[in-house]
Amino acid sequence: MTKKSTQTLKNLSAMAMLTALAIAADMFLRLPGIGGFLTYEPKDVILTIGAFIFNPLAGILMSLVVCLVEMVTVSTTGPIGLLMNFLASAVFIGVSSVIYHRRKTLSRAILGLVAGSLSMIAIMLLWNYIITPIYNGIPRQAVLDMFLPLLLPFNAIKAGLNSVLVLFFYKGVVTALRKSKLVPERESSRSENSKKNTVIIISVSAVLTVTLVLVLLIFAGII
Repeated sequence: MTKKSTQTLKNLSAMAMLTALAIAADMFLRLPGIGGFLTYEPKDVILTIGAFIFNPLAGILMSLVVCLVEMVTVSTTGPIGLLMNFLASAVFIGVSSVIYHRRKTLSRAILGLVAGSLSMIAIMLLWNYIITPIYNGIPRQAVLDMFLPLLLPFNAIKAGLNSVLVLFFYKGVVTALRKSKLVPERESSRSENSKKNTVIIISVSAVLTVTLVLVLLIFAGII
């Protein structure tokens, strides 16, 4: 087995470990929901750390696995909950880690987390406007009325808390994984990260485009 293959297996082992930790956090550190559909669990902290260590695409793939497990275990919201949970996680993780991987410094990590938080807040407000009336059977005006007193502060607090926890735990986690030889001391090449970052940028742009199109169709009375 080549050195590259060995390191790939080690990376996959580390990602599997982080995914398992995120699933455990999702199941056992979950705070009760607000209104039956807003819950907080710190899974995105672990997944974002994974994306910072490896790459944005790895973080999003781990998030998908965690959200799928969540849907068939602790969640009561089914496929709609899966969609909303994955959108929130993927946007936060993707935007944060793409910015961080462009230059791995503390200031870039903070900038990435701020941008990821703002992106996640905006996406979740728009998707709650699209999905909540369908899920809860309420008029869209009622959802708009929830923006300022409920949806905006909830998502802002969730994103802010996740950002602080990522900054607090990242160094310890990556140091432990390096000491255990599961991740290399040297980072992946910039060209490899650049290709993966491009995929995430295109994906996030596509999500934003679809979101805006759906909102425009709603305002036009088509859906």
